[in-house]
Parts: sequence; structure tokens; C-alpha cells
Amino acid sequence: MSIEQRDSGSMDLTIRRRLGTAPGERGACSPDGQCPDIFELASGDFAVIGVDVTFDLTLPVDAGRSETERIVVVPRPVFLAAMRDLA
Repeated sequence: MSIEQRDSGSMDLTIRRRLGTAPGERGACSPDGQCPDIFELASGDFAVIGVDVTFDLTLPVDAGRSETERIVVVPRPVFLAAMRDLA
């Protein structure tokens, strides 16, 4: 089943592991509680915590999103730390 055909009710949303280090270890939590993070799910998909910019970002003409998708920004250090666990 492709990701386009799924909804959250049909996905296994069990977190298998965190990719990279915990936000507290990175000093990545802001005073207002934002703690960007990346997780691998039991399904092999990924869950991302970041700042929602869905309605602020202009996508290229060859990109799109459905009503059930959100665009989030993840700070570069968070993504780079996660990449180490993907290699």
C-alpha cells in the first residue's frame, strides 16, 4: 500500500527508535517547548516533529501535498544527527 493510500487509522504508529540524539542532549528544545525530533516507526516509515510551515511555504510546481499532509521544518543539526543512524 502506498503512503498516498494510507490514513493514520491504518498505519502502525509504534515508534521503533529515535534517530539521532534526544532533543535535550542536543540542547534543541526551545523555551516554548518546541523539541524537533525524528523517529523510525515499526512500519519502516518516519515520524517527524518540527515547525509546521504548511501554509507558509510555496512549493515548486512539481510538488504537492494532500489535505492530510503537513510540511514541517526540521533544523539541520537534527537531520544530520538522524542521518548517522540511517547509514
